[in-house]
Amino acid sequence: MNPLRVKICGINSEAAFDAAIEAGADWVGFVFFPPSPRFVTPARAAQLSLRHPGGPPRVGLFVAPTEADIGTTLAALPLDILQIYAPPERAAEWRRRFGRPVWRAVGVAGPDDLPGTAEGADAFLIEAKAPEDATRPGGNAISFEWSVLAGWHAPAPWLLAGGLNPENVARAIAETHTSAVDVSSGVESEPGVKDPALIRDFVAAARGAAG
Repeated sequence: MNPLRVKICGINSEAAFDAAIEAGADWVGFVFFPPSPRFVTPARAAQLSLRHPGGPPRVGLFVAPTEADIGTTLAALPLDILQIYAPPERAAEWRRRFGRPVWRAVGVAGPDDLPGTAEGADAFLIEAKAPEDATRPGGNAISFEWSVLAGWHAPAPWLLAGGLNPENVARAIAETHTSAVDVSSGVESEPGVKDPALIRDFVAAARGAAG
């Protein structure tokens, strides 16, 4: 079995970045979407990234971005992966344009929402579909019924996200058989404020469940 992998998303402070690195996160994510309480500018993300040159891949989260949005960000910080909330056709387009793997976020309320083909994406981030009144498509601290994943034949690698925290991540892994998890609000003391202790607890709980 491949080792379970962990992504800490919404990094926006020195303490959060250091904690994610020290806990052994496999990816660190920066949110380039202004309505999010975890938003960082490209310059700020680059500043944080320089604290630990090398290390885990850097993932940039974009919501309905333009080509210029991504290009400007990459000029400041050479991201390793683009995570997008955008139509499927954009995944292949931006993969060709920027030469980086593209992960497409997919909101799920039932089995019909699960992707049946890769549609140009290198991986999927599977999370709860955002409520109708939500101001952002993800990071809303809600989960979906994991049972909808039963029988799904994933067309590409995928990460489980949405409503995960140190207390429920082990159960989520056991029920979904995922090989990777993504957390943001579940390791915060308040919206947009990462708690280093919760980051460490989350990584330890995920790895312990996989072991």
